[in-house]
Amino acid sequence: MIKAHDMKAAALLSRRSILGLACLAPFASLPARAAELVTFADISVADDQYTEKARQLAGRVVAMRGYMAPPLKPEIDFFVLTSLPTAICPFCDAAASWPDDIVLVQLSRPVRALAYDRLLNVSGTLEIGIETDEKTGFVSLVRLRDATYTKV
Repeated sequence: MIKAHDMKAAALLSRRSILGLACLAPFASLPARAAELVTFADISVADDQYTEKARQLAGRVVAMRGYMAPPLKPEIDFFVLTSLPTAICPFCDAAASWPDDIVLVQLSRPVRALAYDRLLNVSGTLEIGIETDEKTGFVSLVRLRDATYTKV
């Protein structure tokens, strides 16, 4: 036979559990560890040397801000992130050249390209080192793999 005291204790425990979970609920969607925000200067390559910060963060998820350089087609699975808006597609114009501070962003899923002057927050796994993409032939020094982005 269940006593009134036991039922009251069970009800109190239930209320405490629910209140505790309710307090934690807003944090449930946050990642276990937020991506570290890095700048182009943090990962720049000078004289074939990566910064200490770039070497420490390689293989970890990082977040960056920048602009999508004009891509070759409207639906893309990668783009070039630049620190400043770049209106001309360097692939399309032989006289144009890429700025020095670029990051290849390999998306986790194909998306429609955005305007070149739209500021983006991008996060993905930081990779450093020279790599040639098999599909496109694009050579990169710094990449964000399995990346996602949001408009600022």
